[in-house]
Amino acid sequence: MKELSENIPETEAISELVTEMIFTYAPKLILAVIALFLGFKLAGYVKRLFEKALEKREFDPTLRPFLTNLVGWLVKILVLLSVAGVVGIETTSFIAVLGAAGLAVGLSLQGTLANFAGGILLLILKPFKVGDVIDTGNFMGTVEEIQIFYTKIATFQNRLVVIPNAQLSNGSITNYSAKDVARCDMVFGIAYGSDLLKAKKVLTEMVEADERCLKDPAPLIAVGALGDSSVDILCRPWTTIEDYWTVNRDFQEKVDWHLDQEGIEIPFPQRDVHMISK
Repeated sequence: MKELSENIPETEAISELVTEMIFTYAPKLILAVIALFLGFKLAGYVKRLFEKALEKREFDPTLRPFLTNLVGWLVKILVLLSVAGVVGIETTSFIAVLGAAGLAVGLSLQGTLANFAGGILLLILKPFKVGDVIDTGNFMGTVEEIQIFYTKIATFQNRLVVIPNAQLSNGSITNYSAKDVARCDMVFGIAYGSDLLKAKKVLTEMVEADERCLKDPAPLIAVGALGDSSVDILCRPWTTIEDYWTVNRDFQEKVDWHLDQEGIEIPFPQRDVHMISK
């Protein structure tokens, strides 16, 4: 009984301490939860408002997702710092902890940070934009989206390719949409013994009759090489970017028919064998 009576004051002291802590910190905790909820709602609202402002000003669609996400995260970070101050956490200490954690995470995610840096470079330097047709060396297609870590490309086979931005920022890229016009390089071989001048005339007339081929710059029709089995004629008309692929396909299909109508042979690889009898 004596031990029980001695424990009563301790129990009362603990109860008083718990009650005091509840009355001291509960309002701050509730206020912090409310502030966090409202702050995140505000971040979403600011993000949407900023996105609409960019759309209204017809801002570059390539930069819109990055800037809107950046604004959203900045507002959320400010909300977290404000809530930390409400709870009683020293802001300077909180920032120091975040900095140390960021350093540790950065060391473990070097590849991801390289993609992030690559994304920043792509958005600033703009070697290509959404809608451009590019060739990365391994893939060729239309740019669908440029994110901060990855770029999405839709190939001509309708496959979605996701490429890390570090690879794009450090590699060679061919942008077929960067210029308004392009030269369509084609080579057609005719057999040795065929009328070379007539073949050049046929190709010249085809280029001049096609409205998609530009007059300026002037097209080039000339002998490019004397091959093993054929005389190779260069056919290089200039077209707009929109007509580039269709002109290339159409000429590959029609040239054979036009040359055949003029009696000009397009040869296949062949080899002459001379037999020497002793």
